Amino acid sequence: MDYLEGLFLGRLWSDTDFENRRHTALFVIYGLFVESLVLYYYLTGRPLFLLGDFSTVQLVIFGLLFIACPFINMRYYRMPAWGKALVMIEKLIKSFIVVSFTVSLISSRITVGAGDLQSFVIDYLNNTLENYTEKFASNTGSFATVIGVLAGGLHVLLVILLIAVLAVVIPGLIYLAYRLLQFCYDWVINTLIIKRFIPNRR
Repeated sequence: MDYLEGLFLGRLWSDTDFENRRHTALFVIYGLFVESLVLYYYLTGRPLFLLGDFSTVQLVIFGLLFIACPFINMRYYRMPAWGKALVMIEKLIKSFIVVSFTVSLISSRITVGAGDLQSFVIDYLNNTLENYTEKFASNTGSFATVIGVLAGGLHVLLVILLIAVLAVVIPGLIYLAYRLLQFCYDWVINTLIIKRFIPNRR
């Protein structure tokens, strides 16, 4: 429970040392989870459990929960068990919306359809190998094809690795950006309102 409290409440409201630890594995797992949802959406054309079907309703709900966050969190440790459970559910809903937004954002940036993927990859590979072969033709003579294939293959491999890394990193960066914005907003509200007008908040 302490882990979930640290993860969802953040260092401003949580009594755990979650923020002081490294969570590289969690970052990677989250990225893989989001990209699996993107892949499902890409292959099927429909979201899984509305994850990727980001709508105005989700945006409004997220905005309301975002604004209410400090007032929800400030008395978390004085709540009964059922109240804490409701707060955790609220955090899950907000994270659900962030994931939905991320899936929708990434999916909208993919311009090649699933049905055209194979031909796109083949064309890209052929064009890359041809370009590298032409570059080395004047200098290497008969070895142009071999060197061009090796250089082009390395280029394609690096592109694949870059896409794989970005696929994992981008969702995590979006989530971290959301957490940073939430922390900044919570800090301002806590400093200007809660500490001044709502004493004994915990």
